[in-house]
This record gives sequence, structure tokens and C-alpha cells, in this order.
Amino acid sequence: MPNQQLSRITIKDEICNGKPTIRGYRLTVQTILEFILAGTSTEEILKQYPFLEHEDIDACKEFALLMLDNKYTLKGIAA
Repeated sequence: MPNQQLSRITIKDEICNGKPTIRGYRLTVQTILEFILAGTSTEEILKQYPFLEHEDIDACKEFALLMLDNKYTLKGIAA
């Protein structure tokens, strides 16, 4: 991953079945993004997860944007 902030996102097979997590904790990027999309403020997320830092939340957002930069192809399947 190209920048320092994204180094906060870790992917290890033995943690959360290889889903992207924050600094190796058993807290997935997806969980944080779901909180954000539900309208939970950064301050509330940090209150609920005191081991997190503001930069962790920013890293989750940046990771999501990076994933959207990938190319995707939709393929039809037989019904």
C-alpha cells in the first residue's frame, strides 16, 4: 500500500478470515465503514473502540476508495 496511513490496514489469513482489519485488531474495515454509513460519528466510534485512533478511521475510508479504484467486470451466469 502506497502511503503511511494505509499501513494501518492489515490483512492476515489468521485474523478475521483474511478480511482487512485495523492494525491487526479483530475489528474489520467493513465494520467501521458500516458504522460510518449508518451515520455514526467518528467521535462515537472512537468512544466505542478506545484502542482506535482518528487516523485508523481515515485509513478505513482511504482503503475503501482504493478498492473502488479497481476494475470490475460483471459476467452473466446461467439461470
